[in-house]
Amino acid sequence: MNTLKKFELMEKIVRELEDLQNSQQALIQKIGKIEVDNIELGDTRLEKDAGDMHQRLADNLDTIVSILDYFANNTENFGNKNNVDALKEQEAINNATS
Repeated sequence: MNTLKKFELMEKIVRELEDLQNSQQALIQKIGKIEVDNIELGDTRLEKDAGDMHQRLADNLDTIVSILDYFANNTENFGNKNNVDALKEQEAINNATS
């Protein structure tokens, strides 16, 4: 895999991790709403299970954020180290003259 293709794949993974982070945040908000509604209802099983789910979702979000930060930094460093902007310009020139 050439350098530019590798960088583009890395950028794609960063976008997918960002999407995963947003999805996880939405799930946490939804389970939080269920927990708030259940305060009034008082269902004990729902209280226990929703609380457990909320904790697991929060733990998953922490992991996703950590991976995203790590991988986004690696992607940026890879791009800088390999002068990806110049590679993109050269590819555009090559495509225009082909």
